[in-house]
Amino acid sequence: MKPVSDIEEGASRDYLVIFSGVSQNVMGLAAAAVGMLVVQVLLTRALGAPGFGVVTVLSQAAFVASFGTRAGMDMAILRAVAIEAGEGRYGTIRGRVTRAVFIAAIVSTAAAVAAVAFKSSLLEAFSISEANYAAALPAAALGLPFIAVTNVYLAATRGLKIMRYTLYIFWAGQNVMWVALTLLLWRFSVSAASSTLAYSLSWVWAAGTAAYVWRRTSRHWDIQGMEPGWLTQLVRYAGPRTPAALFAQLLFWVDLFVVARFVSDAQVGVYSAALRAAQVMMLFLAAVNLMFSPYVADLHNRGQTEHLDRLYKTLTRWIAAATLPVFLLIAIGPTSVLSVFGTAFSGGETALLILLGGQVANIATGSAGFILVMTGRTGSDFLIYAASIALNVVLALWLGARYGIEGAAAASAATFLFSNVARLLLVRRFIGIQPYDANYSRLVLPGAACAATMWIVHSAIAAAPLIDLVSTAVVGGLVYAIAYGATGLTPEERRGAAVLLARLRLAGRS
Repeated sequence: MKPVSDIEEGASRDYLVIFSGVSQNVMGLAAAAVGMLVVQVLLTRALGAPGFGVVTVLSQAAFVASFGTRAGMDMAILRAVAIEAGEGRYGTIRGRVTRAVFIAAIVSTAAAVAAVAFKSSLLEAFSISEANYAAALPAAALGLPFIAVTNVYLAATRGLKIMRYTLYIFWAGQNVMWVALTLLLWRFSVSAASSTLAYSLSWVWAAGTAAYVWRRTSRHWDIQGMEPGWLTQLVRYAGPRTPAALFAQLLFWVDLFVVARFVSDAQVGVYSAALRAAQVMMLFLAAVNLMFSPYVADLHNRGQTEHLDRLYKTLTRWIAAATLPVFLLIAIGPTSVLSVFGTAFSGGETALLILLGGQVANIATGSAGFILVMTGRTGSDFLIYAASIALNVVLALWLGARYGIEGAAAASAATFLFSNVARLLLVRRFIGIQPYDANYSRLVLPGAACAATMWIVHSAIAAAPLIDLVSTAVVGGLVYAIAYGATGLTPEERRGAAVLLARLRLAGRS
């Protein structure tokens, strides 16, 4: 085992790299959040709740389906690239990535063709009128191969611990292109079909851009032959990952698909908006997960469990700290949040608050799921997702039929609690690490100050919902930042922040 001082030095160096990457990409995340909000507001204002519900169901169905049609190639390549790069073996990486992209593209194209062939059955399953929205499903299916290809190429760059391409292309660029292409296609037809087509075409752009940056990144590497048994190893890893990845995304939306059978199109739209609002909490978690994944694969492969444990604890606390103000903003002003989508989306406040509780379970356990996958425990990950999907469907059918969108939200929250606790226990059992320590108490004072400030500002301002949200967020966020800077940082983080600021000053002078 390495001396503790060496472990701490390595962990501190990784903290700086990860923190620097997250800090540099805050603008990318902000652009993603703004782009997503703009898309949703455009769609809700132009198409109304029914049309917005159709676009949400079909675009998310395509996105969720792509996790299965990638055939597990994205996570398999991320892990393989991280391990090979960690060992300094770059010669086989390009061949692996090319083959993985080919497999994902073929499987996704076949799935898209099948979706169009069974269009009527799928629209009926989603409770979407074929007479009104027949062209929307083929428009969504078009994007399937391009979503898959984009994600395999970006997974390869993340395996090299390069996060910026995922943020620029996936988080920010695709949403911006969706807005631009929607406005362009609306010059010809303002409809659910044109809006869904714009979504698919934004992925065509993303796939081309991701392929370009990967080839530019890897162009100087030598190309070596693949080692014997590489395909068997790839399939053994990706086999359980393929359905698990599909279930992972379906878990965020299955309650929407189920409750659509019990409520009106307008209520589906309201619930779609509540889901979107609650999932804003996941942005920072997703960004950290994507950046943390190659570290997990690399450190576990080299047997540096203590180093990995320290990173897991620190990053999970960072996720909680960054997400806490967002949670408080939505919890204090759910009516204002939903009103941003339009007056037709009121009535979903209770569902939104319940969904928010489910997202807390995701935040509190951090990267547990990614740790299982990156350490090769894809079978265990699959079993948890299969059980979670079954639980979600049963609860959504039972509660959704009785309580509508509030019942569906309760089903979602209960399922996320079960799923995340199960992963947490398995990570502890298999890897011997867990994300909690005494430093979480440092969040209490900043959180209390932020909550009190947001409540006062929200109660005092009687204005339009957007003004209310912005004012509450800015004032509450400022108080939180000051309180967190004073009491939330650990001594190690203070030293790291000082080093980072010194580097930034030097960079500014040069």
